[in-house]
Amino acid sequence: MKFDIILPGSRHLPGHDEWARTLAPAGFRRVLREIDRLRFTTVSVSEHPGIPLAEVPRLGAYWQDALSAMAFAAGVTERVRIDAAVLVLPYHHPLRLAKALATIDVLSDGRLNVSVGVGHAEAEFAALGVPFAQRGALTDEILAALATLWTEDEPEHRGAHFDITGLAVAPRPVQRPGPPVYVGGNSRPALRRAARHDGWQPNPTGLTVAELPPLLDYLRDRPEFAGKAGHFDINWLEAPEGVTPPATFRTATLAELAAYRDQLVAAYRDRFAPLGITRVTVVTPPGVGGESEYLDFLRWFDAEVLPAVPQ
Repeated sequence: MKFDIILPGSRHLPGHDEWARTLAPAGFRRVLREIDRLRFTTVSVSEHPGIPLAEVPRLGAYWQDALSAMAFAAGVTERVRIDAAVLVLPYHHPLRLAKALATIDVLSDGRLNVSVGVGHAEAEFAALGVPFAQRGALTDEILAALATLWTEDEPEHRGAHFDITGLAVAPRPVQRPGPPVYVGGNSRPALRRAARHDGWQPNPTGLTVAELPPLLDYLRDRPEFAGKAGHFDINWLEAPEGVTPPATFRTATLAELAAYRDQLVAAYRDRFAPLGITRVTVVTPPGVGGESEYLDFLRWFDAEVLPAVPQ
């Protein structure tokens, strides 16, 4: 199982990682370098150009620009992979996006993942002048355009929404034919889209791990999924249900930490792995209250939890 981190401070979700809201650039660099030094697989950020006012109490207003934060993370690190959870493809013109992602892949020496979704915030679509009702078709066309722009000497894409011809486009990604693509969302179209690519990222809002089996059965039954069982990733973003962290991490006793470790390991090994979940996001327990304590938590997780979960 692979363990990922969403970069603390890159978004200000109410009630989550409130200590990270005051991270300065040097603090972001320290956090990223420690993630890179340890055995976590991926560090990711999220994307919202703006938050609809009605959603601010749930999501907060502060979300760093995803592509800028990914480039920053790539420049600070040397080993860990760089991702977003998720890039909302309809917000992007494929020519600009192909260039930005290829540049990150080149400058990170091939460490880029591309996790994508269709989006849900209608107010963002309206502000950007993007038709909300066409977000699925736009996503499919942008994915097709990216594949063309990343692989052809004289790329030509003619679609319903974009017409790209007569241009040479470089650099291309280091990874050939391009970075792995993971698709987020719980709908049937999202599952069909995921089956055509490299992985699926369920949206845990309104979905539990217990509800995954029929969705996974549907995904695995798609003809496009054939031959992918050995390398297709399922990425769960939330902490396991029923796991009780210590009230505070720094003052937790050895017995409390051992109990927390055992609950996490049992959830990952006995509940997540049998379903086929291959990647999980490490969620900071609420008792972590500062940068130093967060780094201690990462070191503890790396030393105590990772070795006990089959890789």
